Amino acid sequence: MPDPHTLAAEAAPLPARSAADTAPYDSASWPIAAALLQYPGRKPDGSLVQDAPANEWVDTLSQVSAVGFNAVDLTDSWLKPGDLSAGRLAELNTALSLSGVQAPVLSIVRTSVLDREHGDANFAYTMRSIAAAAEIGAGTLSLGLHQQLTAEQQERLWFWTAQGAGDPPGDPETWDLAVKRFRAIGQEAARYNMQVSLELYEDTYLGTADSAVRLIEDIGLANVGINPDIGNLVRLHRPIESWQEILHKTLPYTNYWQVKNYFRDENPETGAITSLPAPLELGFINYRQAVQQAVAAGFNGVFCCEHYGGDGLGISAMNQRYLRTLLKSALTPACSSAQFQETIP
Repeated sequence: MPDPHTLAAEAAPLPARSAADTAPYDSASWPIAAALLQYPGRKPDGSLVQDAPANEWVDTLSQVSAVGFNAVDLTDSWLKPGDLSAGRLAELNTALSLSGVQAPVLSIVRTSVLDREHGDANFAYTMRSIAAAAEIGAGTLSLGLHQQLTAEQQERLWFWTAQGAGDPPGDPETWDLAVKRFRAIGQEAARYNMQVSLELYEDTYLGTADSAVRLIEDIGLANVGINPDIGNLVRLHRPIESWQEILHKTLPYTNYWQVKNYFRDENPETGAITSLPAPLELGFINYRQAVQQAVAAGFNGVFCCEHYGGDGLGISAMNQRYLRTLLKSALTPACSSAQFQETIP
């Protein structure tokens, strides 16, 4: 494993990532996964899901398949494959199979490699998670720079209404550390033919479209791209970057996409801004336009449906059905003028 402090021995960067010429799926086969955000990592008795019998994993994963998903983003706030023994990893594979779902993505959440106190440990954990992700069949590793929720965020109804931890702006040393560590992670992932996707998140070096693109370009690896989770930014109770402009800049680098939506209201007279989780079809972001734009840009990765509050899994299932209608529309060739004229008697 590369030294987390120096990372001196670096392989040559791979060529810049390019978009696929054609989509490899149709609307029915396009991989759409369910997130596991609504499932905590601790059971009611305080014990870890990590240590639970595998049949309990089957119970949770079967809920995902029961609402119509055949894929799951194995969110590590529920269970950490990187900390499982070889035997327990085998049990996880069996649990996935018995539940009727695959795990094309492993998401490592709130485990920033730049965390001042835990950055070294987070980097080491991420590195050892790569082999575990490959063992369960994941082709994508989703990461970010967002840190653990603060005490104030944990007390709020919606955590994004309180200020969270962020990365130091204009600090070249910390920026370079992010580049080196993500490059090392990307190089290790490439050994397993795995992609790494970095999630947009406020107040981090992935907090704006320009900064995220610059980070990806500085990393310079073909298998390291962007997860343009614009929902993370739309929900903020502050002025935001246009989601259309964010997508315009980030879609050429996108290799995975967590989708969710929010109602958003801005009162220019008082300055008040509010947001609430919304089904994908009803919220502020026009995903019909967004998906059309993504497919046109050559996006060919996994989608993941997320939702906070209420029956997050049930709403994610609604979102999957809606998303497939959008993909069907986006993948249908446009009728040309000549074709239209041929239909006229």
